[in-house]
Amino acid sequence: MAGCLDTLSEGIGSILSPEKSGDWSRRTAYIIWLLFGSGFGSSFRVPTEGGESMNYFQYYFPGTLVLIVLFTAIFATISIIEDRREGFLQAVLVAPVSRFALVLGKVLGGSLIALAQGLLFLLLGLTIGITFSPLQLLAIVAYLFVIAIGLTALGFILAWRLDSTQGFHAIMSVVLLPMWLLSGAFFPASDNLLAYILWINPLTYAVAGLRRLLFDLPFPDLPSATVCLLVTLGFAALCLAIAWWSARRTTKGDLLS
Repeated sequence: MAGCLDTLSEGIGSILSPEKSGDWSRRTAYIIWLLFGSGFGSSFRVPTEGGESMNYFQYYFPGTLVLIVLFTAIFATISIIEDRREGFLQAVLVAPVSRFALVLGKVLGGSLIALAQGLLFLLLGLTIGITFSPLQLLAIVAYLFVIAIGLTALGFILAWRLDSTQGFHAIMSVVLLPMWLLSGAFFPASDNLLAYILWINPLTYAVAGLRRLLFDLPFPDLPSATVCLLVTLGFAALCLAIAWWSARRTTKGDLLS
């Protein structure tokens, strides 16, 4: 437990460091939301079963929220590569600390920071007509935390196998950003091949679940709230288990001096 807390505090400290925080990427998410919301705001309407509709600022809001959590969680795990290069990780690996405590500390540290960044953006929702009760807010926070755990654990898995930040950025551009783009964050899915890609993408259920929690409206084309919760929980648990399994295996990078 002490090892987990030590790793947790180290993870939070490394993320709060200005050069590692990924502030530029999060600012980009804010700018994209403002630009797309302004551009499509007057022409985009999504009808619901109840006869109500939402503008693009509101529709795109959950997707941007997930993007901010994604950026923060991923940049949190880049510190694993830097810790290995600087020798800190090797010191942790030979210490009497379980690998699960190492993984849990890193993942929780990144997840808490990602949650904090997401909540800051959530406050902007009040400016576009999004309202939520205290119980609704509690559910949103809990759901965001599960999403953050899954994404941070995924970043841990990728970072653990790499020994350069350049390779990590390449994977982020080729794998992680397309995952977000194909999650239904921008537009509703059509009845074509893209719909099947969205169906197998775990981020689709993260975005859809947040959309249901934020607006509390019947969306006929989205997965149910129960399915979204189960898939998101399963994704987080699976990524955490794989991260633990990866940390138990000695890699060539672990031996770098």
